Formats: sequence, structure tokens, C-alpha cells
Amino acid sequence: MTFTLDSTRTQILAQPDAAPRFLIGVDGGGTGTRVKLADLQGKVLGLGDAGPSALGQGAEQAWRHIQQAVEAAAAQAGLANLAPIDCAIGLGLSGAGVPSQAAEFLARQPGYAALALDNDGFTTVLGAHAGQPGAVVASGTGSVGEVLRRDGSRGVAGGWGWIAGDEGSGAWLGLKAIRHACQAMDGRVPASPLAQAVWAVAGSTTEAMLAWGAVAGQHAYASLAPLVFDCVGSDPVAAGFVAEAVFELEKLALALDPEASLPLALCGSIAVRLAPEFSAALRARCVAPLGDSADGGLHLVRGLLQRTVN
Repeated sequence: MTFTLDSTRTQILAQPDAAPRFLIGVDGGGTGTRVKLADLQGKVLGLGDAGPSALGQGAEQAWRHIQQAVEAAAAQAGLANLAPIDCAIGLGLSGAGVPSQAAEFLARQPGYAALALDNDGFTTVLGAHAGQPGAVVASGTGSVGEVLRRDGSRGVAGGWGWIAGDEGSGAWLGLKAIRHACQAMDGRVPASPLAQAVWAVAGSTTEAMLAWGAVAGQHAYASLAPLVFDCVGSDPVAAGFVAEAVFELEKLALALDPEASLPLALCGSIAVRLAPEFSAALRARCVAPLGDSADGGLHLVRGLLQRTVN
């Protein structure tokens, strides 16, 4: 199978080696993988879930979890022995924009008849607006903003990863919470309710906190985000972190569409939870997503097949 790069959309496309009978849409991130199995007209036949498939966590793990989710969706559809060669797969995966990660992932392709790979932010746009122009601000474990413009061009804001960026995301809130808890343990700031909540999870001694941090990754930090929300009413520090998250996500929306001319969908657990806090002008642009990133994967691979036929 020969892979080519669509320079207008940074999609990695594979020309079909066989005529597929089914479509698979994949949404893969740092927390989990969700799959939708559909017929060639896009009717969903089965759903499946598995562990994370973000490419930054390794290609072998990504494919293992994708295949587990595909098998679950096939079983739900009554297609327990479904083979990859019978399917065209569209994948929206965190980390797909990193060439080395994408190349390693593609090298392990298990034999799908056709494949289209893009980042999960773009498939979220496709799913949210049913393939039509629009913008998305997505914030869950990580955060990113993506837009599909009316001229067919696309843009990205954020998505720099949980260490350098992902402002307004769960992992970003968790990092702010743990830093605050470290400062409180040192006596640099008061031991607020948020700091005490973090200590209850990560340890109430210096040694325990260091041990927690030594093994914590993106998902572990994101797991602290609910503590921030829980403390908003009793802790000005937590309330400040939430207000800052709103500000950062609004910056993404402005960068994507400065004229505010496109519909905007908010996706991901953090963005949805913060939606009531956004400015009135931004809320007025918001529309309910028509679908999710797995639906976007189906749009992605159907587009590949249509271009191949034409």
C-alpha cells in the first residue's frame, strides 16, 4: 500500500488495494479510543471502545487498542470475524501531525483496504459540522482549536502538547493544581482547599509528591482537573484557574476565526463544562456538534474513497 501526503490538508492517504465493504471511523486520544463501524453509506452498525491510542504513547499500543475497539464494534454489529481488508478506516489520532510518529504507525498498518489518517482535532471539526465549514474548540485531556474554512483551507491553533501548551485542558489544569500544591507544601502560599485536595491524591509529604510526579503522565495530571472544579466555590485559587482556562479557550476561538463568521462547536469534557462561562458573543456563535471525532473519521475515509472513484 502506497501512502501519500495531501499537502492541502496534511492528511496521510492510502490508495485502496481492494474494494472495502465497511467503513471504520476512529477517534484516538491520550485517554481512550472510540470506534464507529458503518456501511458504505455511513449508517453506523456498531460501536467499540478501548484504551488510549495517542501516537505519542507508541504505535504498537495505538494499533492494539484500535483493533480492540474495532473488534468490539464488529461484535456488536454481528461481524465477529471482520477482516481489515474488508474495511476502509479513517483515523483521527492525537499526534498524527508528528511525521515520525505517523510513519511508525503506518508501518504497522494491519492490512486495511484503504486508510486516511489525520489529527483528532480535524476529525472533530468534520464530525461536529458534518463535513461542512466550521470551527471547533476542543478541550479534554488536551486542547486544540481547528477550523475548516469556506474556501476549503484549514487552520489550527494550540495543540502543542500537554507540556508546552494545551492551555485550558484537563492536563493543563492538573499541572496548575499540582504546582500550587507544591508551593503550599513549601509554605510559599497558603494551604488552600485545592492544595489539600491534591495532597489527598498525590500524597501529603514531599517524598510522596515527588514519587507521584516521577511517574505521572498526561492522563494522571488530567485526572486532577475535577479537583479544581470541585474547589471553585470554596477556593479563589481554583476559581482563578478556571477563569484562566476560559480565557485561554476563547483565545483559541478568536485565532481560528477572527471575523467570527463560522459556526463554533465546543467539544470535550472540559470545554463543555466551561461553556456557560464563555462570553456572550462567543456563546452566540456556538452550535451543538452534529457528530463526534469518530464520525469525522468516517467523513475522512469516505472523502478518500470518493476522490479515488472520481
